[in-house]
Amino acid sequence: MKKKRLFYVFAAIIAAAVIGGAAYLNSLLPIITGYAAKNLCSDVFVSGRQPEDIEAIDLNFSFIKFTKNKIDTSHKSVTSRFLWGKARAIYRDGFGATLVRDVPEDLLRKEIYAVDTDPGYSRDTTLWPLGDLIPDSVPAGISKDMLATVTDKLMNKGEYKGIPFAFIVLYRGMPVAEAYKSGMDKNTRFLSWSMAKSFTNAQIGILVRMGRMNISDPVDIKDWQSDERGRITINDLLQMQSGLKWNEDYGSRSDVNLMLFDHGDMSSFAASKPLEYEPGTHWYYSSGTANILSQLVRQKFDSDTSCYAFTQDQLFEKIGITDAVFEVDASGDFVGSSYLYATARDYARFGLLYLNDGVFNGERILPEGWVGYTRTPASGSNGEYGALFWLNKGGSYPSAPDDMFSCQGHDGQMIFIIPSRDLVVVVLGFSHKPENGLDSDRLLRDILQAVKQ
Repeated sequence: MKKKRLFYVFAAIIAAAVIGGAAYLNSLLPIITGYAAKNLCSDVFVSGRQPEDIEAIDLNFSFIKFTKNKIDTSHKSVTSRFLWGKARAIYRDGFGATLVRDVPEDLLRKEIYAVDTDPGYSRDTTLWPLGDLIPDSVPAGISKDMLATVTDKLMNKGEYKGIPFAFIVLYRGMPVAEAYKSGMDKNTRFLSWSMAKSFTNAQIGILVRMGRMNISDPVDIKDWQSDERGRITINDLLQMQSGLKWNEDYGSRSDVNLMLFDHGDMSSFAASKPLEYEPGTHWYYSSGTANILSQLVRQKFDSDTSCYAFTQDQLFEKIGITDAVFEVDASGDFVGSSYLYATARDYARFGLLYLNDGVFNGERILPEGWVGYTRTPASGSNGEYGALFWLNKGGSYPSAPDDMFSCQGHDGQMIFIIPSRDLVVVVLGFSHKPENGLDSDRLLRDILQAVKQ
């Protein structure tokens, strides 16, 4: 009788474990399938990459590699399945790829990107940095031979690890090294991941310059006005010190994964979180924070077309970025946390804007003092974070000067800006596993050795 009771106890424990495991797996299915569908759709229809290459590199990890993906080229969509889960992403001109979440596909397809994307100049016939005509001469003070060795070690020999897609070095504002993975080139659009946050910084900076936003103001979100979240300022959001409860763990059913892959209105999902800390006192990296800022940017315009045109006219085209795609979620907000597609040269141009204190090609784009503000450490970040930019004041990169600041994205997307050495370094690629990730500190060390003091 005792053995029989034990059997039932063990059977109950096993059954509970199976049911619990199945329930947890079921909760992961929107994330697994959403990740595959969204990224494959963007990489095929925005970047123009080959599906086999994407599945072999970008989707080849965890449960994601087991998804079954169907690409419909006639409707420009991707449907991804895993077990009983399914997700669908669609491509729309101007908007990029969007997961079909919360908003019916037919309504999404009715939306038209009505922005004039003609910059008024041709990059093929315009001098760098606004265009792509680059002089053959190299600025004095740097060894091109040493840089060529570094480029070969990175792109061909794998000595810095990772899977590099693109590499550019600017010295004194001019490209002095540039290389691409086979099948990619200067016209390939690359995913920013979290480097998009720094572009959100630029959007807000321009609005500040135009007198349309004050970062000291409390955030204007209706649901926050009736509780303590009403004390959160735009500055708190920019410095990742809002105090909102958030989980940025990328390997679980976390807030960031739910936001990106299971919600059509990402900013509202992030804004719904309760306050956990006093605003302005606790630093915590949050992709949700960046998407709340994207919502605030959108609120400054009387139409979505005006908002999208603002970014195109006042930021992108002013700095030579003529064919980037800043993707939106199903609600229409820019996914300011994660989803910008631009060329490697475009990312270098963006770095150059901040290297030159917000001035590009002789024109002030960002307000005077904005880059200085951006590089001011958030009080709780130990010198590692400013306003949607990473800092090196905490010594995260021992080989680089402490004045370096950077845009950093998931899987190894980097724009390093080093004012004291007049350098911008762009590295794009795939470095998913930490043990095989790009050794960016060693790469920076070797690049810096090519620059004379």
